[in-house]
Amino acid sequence: MRKILWLLVVTLLGGLALAQPKTISGYDSLGVVNGKPGGSLTLALSSAPQTFFYYGAIDSASEALANQLFDGLIEYNLKNYQIEPALAVSWSITNGGKVYTFKLRKGVKWSDGQDLSADDVVFTYTQAVANPEAKGGDSENLAGVKVEKLDASTVRFTLPKVAPAFIQYMRLPIMPKHKLLAFSQEGGKPAAEINNAWPTSVDPKEVVGTGPFRLVSYTPGQKVTLERNPTYWKKDATGTTLPYLDRLEYLIIPDSQAQVAQFLAGNIGQLNITGTDFPTLKQREVSGAPIKVVQFRALFGSPPHLAFNYDAKNPELAKLFRDTDFRLAMQFAVNRKRIIDDVYNSLAELPGNGMAPISEWYYNTTKLLSNYDLKAANAALDKLGLKKGADGIRLLPSGKPLEFTLTYGSNSSTFSAIATILQSDFKAIGVKADLQGILAANLLSTGRSKDWETILLALGDQPDPELRTPIWKPGGALYYWHQSTFPASEGGPPQFKNFFPWEKEIYDLWDKAASTTNFTERKALYDRWQAIFARQAMVIMIAKANSVGAVSTKYGNYIYDLGVIPGYYPVPLMFQR
Repeated sequence: MRKILWLLVVTLLGGLALAQPKTISGYDSLGVVNGKPGGSLTLALSSAPQTFFYYGAIDSASEALANQLFDGLIEYNLKNYQIEPALAVSWSITNGGKVYTFKLRKGVKWSDGQDLSADDVVFTYTQAVANPEAKGGDSENLAGVKVEKLDASTVRFTLPKVAPAFIQYMRLPIMPKHKLLAFSQEGGKPAAEINNAWPTSVDPKEVVGTGPFRLVSYTPGQKVTLERNPTYWKKDATGTTLPYLDRLEYLIIPDSQAQVAQFLAGNIGQLNITGTDFPTLKQREVSGAPIKVVQFRALFGSPPHLAFNYDAKNPELAKLFRDTDFRLAMQFAVNRKRIIDDVYNSLAELPGNGMAPISEWYYNTTKLLSNYDLKAANAALDKLGLKKGADGIRLLPSGKPLEFTLTYGSNSSTFSAIATILQSDFKAIGVKADLQGILAANLLSTGRSKDWETILLALGDQPDPELRTPIWKPGGALYYWHQSTFPASEGGPPQFKNFFPWEKEIYDLWDKAASTTNFTERKALYDRWQAIFARQAMVIMIAKANSVGAVSTKYGNYIYDLGVIPGYYPVPLMFQR
């Protein structure tokens, strides 16, 4: 009996020795302290999740939840957003930058108790990320990449060519093969079947992750509840297993003003806000309310832009929208200073063209953004032969008024205010914009459809331009304003015959930059792209908002330096006082 007990102790100690939990420390300068376990936090979602499977949709609500349920091989350091180990404890890059080999962290378990293994990583990248039918995948950037298991804890990625930003794709969440095999091609199903994994009606126990929390329940259209994952692999400096909080609740509140009201009522513990709401909340803080409100220039975040549908159903509008001179004329009527001052309460800055002004990749193209000048806008439209009718509205060649719908997010106070300002100034130059409000959560899906004319949309900035390839490289999956450049068939090449010469130039620049390892050379290529973007007014960038956040003083370890990564807020470090 004693021998059996001794063997058991040795076995347990051996298992502990093999485990490689990650200790979170070094954030003293951000005000992070060792917290206490327990408590709960309520957050807000602006829309209901479409799925609990990250790769099954492009959906901000699903992404926000996924970042609490799953992890990637790497993650960002919260002080400087430099890459550091996560599920991968180490990696090497060899063969001139074409081979990436990752060693998995030992002892990591899925929330159902099964071990994480190389099989899960290979499954995620081959069956979801590289699957062209996965709605939330990224097959373009994984094209030709060979993913293979070397042993139970080692995975190798072999690239067909050098890709300097490839390491960034290792942030993507890893999925459990043992739960998702039945939905995959490997499991004998059509490629598109992967999108049917984990619908919102799924039994919560089926949604298995390695993240700090696990799914408990979903009340459709109202609330998502998560609880602490007891198998989580991170600890604080004292050895306490994270997360500190026992419970996370997400209230689904589409209206931004209703979110603020719920926060002020104490029903939400932390809220990401805009400059529109900053004065009200800051005044409450100064007056003694138990809240803290902070703001920073932002690296991440989604600057709004105005896009014209180059393939609009109305052929006259489509022809006009494709004309660079028309887009430049309309840009004269975008009063960025007023929008920054009045809509964002000066907590914003002139935007970049595809890159945040705080980014190391930013090229100073603001000088190429037209100043607000209605006289210049009128003159440019006159030059295009768009004469004004008796009612002051310009006429198209057919004699019909120059009128189009401007789609915006009606439940966003920021988008609503911008749309109203644009409508007013466009009217002053003889252009009629009919406002069409929809839920902000539906803007991207509407843009990716063909049934719109102009739209206010916001797409997020990233640390490396290559991460935005689907958006800014012509023919990409999110290059939605010129959909006739999309591949004719899934996984095929873009339709180059429909490219404008400047789009082909951008395409070639991105190709070169994606295979150049020298930072200076890459920077020069992306500088040229940003300059073309500005000269062509590909879309009209409007403003780059500061990151603004508010939190109840009931909670500690609220980090907001550099601005929150969308959907990535470090909730595991927060604790209830």
